[in-house]
Amino acid sequence: MNQTPDDRAFWQEMNELASSNPIIVDRPKGRAHPRCPDLIYPLDYGCLENTSASDGGGIDVWLGALGAKTLTGILCVFDKLKLEMEIKLLIACSREDINTIQQFHRDVFVLYIPNPTAN
Repeated sequence: MNQTPDDRAFWQEMNELASSNPIIVDRPKGRAHPRCPDLIYPLDYGCLENTSASDGGGIDVWLGALGAKTLTGILCVFDKLKLEMEIKLLIACSREDINTIQQFHRDVFVLYIPNPTAN
């Protein structure tokens, strides 16, 4: 896929955002969702400190097990019932982690956008 200068600039900014802000894990792997006790987080989930999203919290983050704080991609999540859309940054996620996260969001529409600059 050929990247435009705007594409490269976007991913450079997203990489900088992910690497320069601490991750706050407020829902560790194995913890239940606060409103749905049967829904268990399969990986660490939280947000980037010093950021804001449309819901008033920080930008959502899924944290995989690869170790390095590399932005793997972005997940766009659309809930048709709530008419609500969010983005979630995927950091240090393996292909298996991404599949697990997509399965966690199985009741909504999900689009995974891989980071073309990730190694």
